[in-house]
Amino acid sequence: MESTYFLDTKMNEECGVFGVFNSQNTAELTYYGLHALQHRGQESAGIVTVDKNDFNSYKGEGLVRNIFTHTAMQKLVGTHGIGHVRYSTTGGSNIENVQPFLFRGLDETFALCHNGNIVNSNEVRRYLERIGSIMQTTSDSELLGHLLKREKGSMLTRLKQSLCYLEGAFAFLLATADALYVARDKLGLRPLSIGVLENGGYVITSETCALDAVGATFMRNVNPGEVLQIDQNGIVTDSYAKETRHKMCAMEYIYFARPDSDIEEVNVHEARKRCGMMLAEQAPAPTADIVIGVPDSGLSAAIGYAETAGLPFETGMVKNRYIGRTFIEPSQALREQGVKMKLSVVAKVVQNKSVVLIDDSIVRGTTSRNLITMLKKAGAKEVHMRIAGPEIKFPCFYGVDFSTYDELISARSTVGEIRQLIGADSLGFLNIENLAKGVKMKNNCGLCTACFSGDYPTNLYERLEDMNKDVK
Repeated sequence: MESTYFLDTKMNEECGVFGVFNSQNTAELTYYGLHALQHRGQESAGIVTVDKNDFNSYKGEGLVRNIFTHTAMQKLVGTHGIGHVRYSTTGGSNIENVQPFLFRGLDETFALCHNGNIVNSNEVRRYLERIGSIMQTTSDSELLGHLLKREKGSMLTRLKQSLCYLEGAFAFLLATADALYVARDKLGLRPLSIGVLENGGYVITSETCALDAVGATFMRNVNPGEVLQIDQNGIVTDSYAKETRHKMCAMEYIYFARPDSDIEEVNVHEARKRCGMMLAEQAPAPTADIVIGVPDSGLSAAIGYAETAGLPFETGMVKNRYIGRTFIEPSQALREQGVKMKLSVVAKVVQNKSVVLIDDSIVRGTTSRNLITMLKKAGAKEVHMRIAGPEIKFPCFYGVDFSTYDELISARSTVGEIRQLIGADSLGFLNIENLAKGVKMKNNCGLCTACFSGDYPTNLYERLEDMNKDVK
């Protein structure tokens, strides 16, 4: 096996979006909302607020708390606005690609931001360039702005017409002078929820944890294919697609979302705990003294595994709370050092113990190998690794940054080979069937499991082999 499998640590989700309508504290609420969504992207962040016809924008590269200083916040005046935290999957990392994007025209100004990935972005970009559009960024999110300027009618009508050009995963927020517009892809691949403020204003967010952060009450989820117009008269709901399905990205439950979020009305912590229970039944450890979880996303599953296996759950690893999610750092050198900076082993807990180590996934293998090495150096007798998700064998084209087979250790290696490569005494993964049982989706909702099964819910518009070449 080639060592290139171990160049990276974990995986990344593209971004998080947050919007506010009808509040005198729009900038402050958006700041706290984005801070709650920081785990979804640490490369950059931006806020646009609207004060009557004035659009105020501030954005930068880095963490929310570092970008939005007191001076910056004073400039963000307005009664509604949108915000964005980003990790780049399509377009690369530079200041031009930091969202929200602001489109200024003689007769209309609007801002937009986006979570997800447009799989037919190349086709749409070629079409727009042929008819005269000049792109300012390399982000697929910009495409919607150009499409909107080409359509006729009200903004709601133009938005519905424009979305029909786009295929893939998306949650769009759009702010005009007097309204907020919201759109979710027809498969519901990316989460999006609506909340209500005490004053009657509205909040739109990628995760419900951000509603709690700003004191908003959950109202409902935005439906797949739904388009909303929020203004002083309330909410107008419409749809851009006749045929819709619920295919929420399974990785939201396994890894991306915060444990205190509810995704499609399923609590993430409880879903992960049930997956841990299923994993204990499916892949019991041959010999084990204790169960430990990898902070943070492995902890809930570890609790469930320990309960079902009848083993003590211990705090065997501690996370450095002053280090961000290291996988999100774009530098390869930082990624290599990231695990040691982020996690440390509680040696007294693991010494002379046979340890069951629970994590959410294995993508490239670096994290797993480093964790097992750390545990054994600290005196662990055995390390039995259990993964509370299926093997990731196929690239994702919907906003998760493993876009090539070369990045995926499970695409080229058997479970036995992976076990040897990472140094585990045994290795087991949760299967797709038990994942579905563990997540326990409601209201006939389903999961997108394309990265496990290769069953992509949309047309990919290019040959899979070509899409796996030099993806950045």
